Amino acid sequence: MSDTEFDKADTAQLVSEFRDVTTRLRSEVGRIIVGQDEVVEHLLITLLVGGHCLVTGMPGTAKTLLVRTLADALGLQFDRIQFTPDLMPTDITGTDIIEDNDKGERSWRFIPGPIFTNVLLADEINRTPPKTQAALLEAMQEYSATVRGTQHTIDKPFFVLATQNPLELEGTYPLPEAQLDRFLFNIMLGYLPLEDELTVVERFTSDTPPEPVVACTNPAQILAFQRLTRQVPVSRQVGQYAVQLVRATRPEDPSATDKVRQYVKFGASVRAALFITLAAKARALMAGRYHVTTDDIDALAAPVLRHRVMLNYFAEADGVDIDAVLRDLVEQRVAA
Repeated sequence: MSDTEFDKADTAQLVSEFRDVTTRLRSEVGRIIVGQDEVVEHLLITLLVGGHCLVTGMPGTAKTLLVRTLADALGLQFDRIQFTPDLMPTDITGTDIIEDNDKGERSWRFIPGPIFTNVLLADEINRTPPKTQAALLEAMQEYSATVRGTQHTIDKPFFVLATQNPLELEGTYPLPEAQLDRFLFNIMLGYLPLEDELTVVERFTSDTPPEPVVACTNPAQILAFQRLTRQVPVSRQVGQYAVQLVRATRPEDPSATDKVRQYVKFGASVRAALFITLAAKARALMAGRYHVTTDDIDALAAPVLRHRVMLNYFAEADGVDIDAVLRDLVEQRVAA
């Protein structure tokens, strides 16, 4: 068998495993989380791309439960940081301590912080000041943490699932733009429909709680799935569509819509085009396709762009939010 034939067979087997695992993951998470299918899909896409995800929602919308349930279903090492106003950077990265050995000699020993894990739940990340928020930046981008001048590597897979409360609530700090740009998605977690909310109440007020979530995968398999995701082909036409969509968020670009020119202060950078293309590859695989379409790009525009496009004061004055601007942008791109 030639190398090419072996690669094709290996890829076909991975695609089959991928479909089976993602189906079981959705099923396991769905036993605990009700009515958030799209949110779960976006979290799985984040995993497959090797990115990080920001989940925004009001208190009591099960943000923490959602992330913890997904981590359990993935079978990965999990840790959680509850962000508070007095949290220090070393509380995240870890620190060096001085130890005495049997001979009375002293030496430095590094004590890893909670960031050295596979799945990190950064709970209420905008409850802590920017200095501590910035401690996550190196880990999210470089998969390492520097303490006292020494760089410590974080094992892969590693991804941060951060929850935040809306900025209108007291005691919140807006995340720096540089940190926001490190997140693949900003997922908005809203209130459930009546029937789903009733199901939640019935499920979690009974004397028979749901069975524990069963792990469906492992680190080695996840890394293989991440490599498979990057191998999904994207035609030049679809790639051009993704780039043009991102460029259209910039008010100075000729392709910008009227709403973008009127309400947007800053558009998305080239990182948004990279992320939306990678995410579209994962979405295609989850749909059973080994190619990307423009529909994949359109479906992911809002979660990829909503935290990368900054509105101006005209938008605030007119009561226009970012999702309305992005929805209009996608509709006009589709119509064209």
